Amino acid sequence: MRKNQSGKRNNQWILPVLLLILVLLTGCSDASEIDDSDSSITNGPAESAEEASSEDPPEVEPAAGESEGAEETMMHVLQEEPVYEAADPAAVKANELGQIMVLMYHHIGEPEAEWYRTPDNFRRDLEILYEEGFRPIRLIDYARGHINVPAGMTPIVITFDDGNNNNFNMIQDSSGEWMIDPDSAVGILMNFHEEYPEFRPHVTFFINGGTPFGQPDWVEFKLNYLVEHGMDIGNHTETHLHLGDVSADRLQQELARIQLLVNRYVPDYSVNTFSLPFGSRPRDEAVARFVISGAFEGTSYTNEAVVEVGWDPYHSPYHKDFNPHKIRRVRASETKVDNVGMYDWLATFESGGRPRYISDGNPNTIAIPSSREEFLAAGLDNREVIMYDPE
Repeated sequence: MRKNQSGKRNNQWILPVLLLILVLLTGCSDASEIDDSDSSITNGPAESAEEASSEDPPEVEPAAGESEGAEETMMHVLQEEPVYEAADPAAVKANELGQIMVLMYHHIGEPEAEWYRTPDNFRRDLEILYEEGFRPIRLIDYARGHINVPAGMTPIVITFDDGNNNNFNMIQDSSGEWMIDPDSAVGILMNFHEEYPEFRPHVTFFINGGTPFGQPDWVEFKLNYLVEHGMDIGNHTETHLHLGDVSADRLQQELARIQLLVNRYVPDYSVNTFSLPFGSRPRDEAVARFVISGAFEGTSYTNEAVVEVGWDPYHSPYHKDFNPHKIRRVRASETKVDNVGMYDWLATFESGGRPRYISDGNPNTIAIPSSREEFLAAGLDNREVIMYDPE
């Protein structure tokens, strides 16, 4: 921030100096609203949120062939709850006690590697999932047991860790206009949704502190864009800390500061999902409870869903063994997956080696084959359970 310069001046300079002071004070007014108590938010060498440029980002032009009205319509549709036609459970072989894959991605970029998925391979993942009857749902809806996909379809939860720049990148086209990089995760997801509207971009991005998704001038735009387009912002701790021996105070600080960071740009947004860095949990049970809820310096948080690294599909939220705070994930990769990657589990579902969740199209009922009754969770009295005998 530039400092005002004052001093004795001849009378002929008084008016210009007063005008200069007025301009400088006006230019600093936005920065003065930032809470200095949170100036320690950082992510290694990345800039802190306070060090980010105070200039507004350039305006983003609608994608080719898309008008502003079309963009607003898409936002409205993605924020609305879709309504699907319910089907006879036996006809679609509904099994809402089947298992669900929670996919774990990190980077979208070149070349393909253990933690990198190329843009073309990510597109292929989405195409195969679509063709095989998978439809995305929000992680928070999975945790709450609210699953709304068309009859005969299987819910899929897609997550990204770390808030990498290649997850959500802004670039300039040949004419200098700003646009979402079509090879970034968000660009690919939105383009895929435009082609297949039933495949909604319900993805959770778990972020660390510093500058989520890079590009300091674009942080506010990016976080708001995610929320407005049916995506979610999750917590991955401020510094990507291994939690094995963490103290209660440090753990609460790491989580609360992500809530504080997000609310700086998206007021009133609740960060209610958490991805454990390295899959690590506090070994001290007295500390572990703060993974779910806590507070630090007046900022509180509650995590309704906690995801691990994991290696296999996880239970239906109606299953007696489901725990929303211990959700396992599947590596969305084909490199070093030790036969438990996404494509391995797709083959297992296809062969019947694991029961696959299949919806009856009605989010307010739980449809299952009668042979699965023993696996139902207790306390589902407020939900209608439909049991049938398969032919």
